[in-house]
Amino acid sequence: MTTPSAHPALEPVALAGTKLANRLAVAPMTRVSASEDGAPTEAMARYYSAFAQGGFGLVITEGTYTDTEYSQGYFFQPGIVSEAHVEGWRPVVESIHAGGSRAVMQLMHAGALSQGNAYRTDTAGPSAVPPKGEMMPEYGGSGPWPTPRALSDEDIETAVQGFVDAAVNAQRAGFDGVEVHAANGYLLDQFLTDYTNLRTDSYGGPVSHRIRLTAQVVECIRARIPDENFWLGVRLSQTKVNDFHYRWAGSADARTVFTALAEAGAGYLHIASEGRDWIETARLDDGDTITALAKKVTGLPVIANGGMHDLDQAAQLLEGGHADVLSLGRGALANPDLPNKVAGGQELEAFDHEMLQPRASLDNAEQWRRNARA
Repeated sequence: MTTPSAHPALEPVALAGTKLANRLAVAPMTRVSASEDGAPTEAMARYYSAFAQGGFGLVITEGTYTDTEYSQGYFFQPGIVSEAHVEGWRPVVESIHAGGSRAVMQLMHAGALSQGNAYRTDTAGPSAVPPKGEMMPEYGGSGPWPTPRALSDEDIETAVQGFVDAAVNAQRAGFDGVEVHAANGYLLDQFLTDYTNLRTDSYGGPVSHRIRLTAQVVECIRARIPDENFWLGVRLSQTKVNDFHYRWAGSADARTVFTALAEAGAGYLHIASEGRDWIETARLDDGDTITALAKKVTGLPVIANGGMHDLDQAAQLLEGGHADVLSLGRGALANPDLPNKVAGGQELEAFDHEMLQPRASLDNAEQWRRNARA
């Protein structure tokens, strides 16, 4: 067993050319706690600041919607499309930087998995295919997902421009970079997934076509923001919030995906495990891990996600060369000061799902903490 004080996750690392104090990152987690119009709040600044004060080298925000059409996924989700949004995010970024951490905004377009949009009542995706499962009550939804309409070429152009404009706004707000959300079943992942993308145009068919929209988003952002000191990452996953069992066709498809994104200009890749630990979703058909393959194919830094509060697994992953940085969701919620605890050899608090009940909001989590302290 690795001694906590000597844990490899505490070692500094370079991500996209910039040094991080350690290899521990806060994973994006939807908190549905922004104002009604999507502006960040003072409570959000305190929430994100706690992770920086707790020692995390990198803080990645919750998915932030990118346009006033189909991108918003939840009511009270933060946005980055207006001046009020930009101004609201500035103190959040300042609080993260004050704690000694780097700040990355995740840019998210929900597509067909939208259950709360202040701008529209309908949904849209790559094809008119109803999503699997039902809406998530912890984020304010209930019942089956509606059948989306298929995005037109004009709709796709609007979505791409939304990502670009959102990245510019994130830079204006002071973020060190952005992460394009192409994981967990949301729009860009819907294009990548064979059963939700039935298109017959240049965005449908083989995996080399289904990854085109994500690659186009990355390429357009990098063309608009050529500064390589501004990070541009991509989050990917095989599993989804509404389908824990889906897997890519195999290592050949993974290679195609990773190569396309590296060639488009991605600066790092973030490989997520939705609803499962990394070890359950990482193995490919040839026995390699998806994160190690991403490193091997692209030479880019790779962030791994899924059960990284298991310190033995985390150490094995880093020491085995499977990833460069580890991102934590549940472990970070239960332990905002997890890096400091690991450095001091302190025991970690176990995650309690009640923190997300009845809603995955900051108010509910704070109420859980008050009850736990009582």
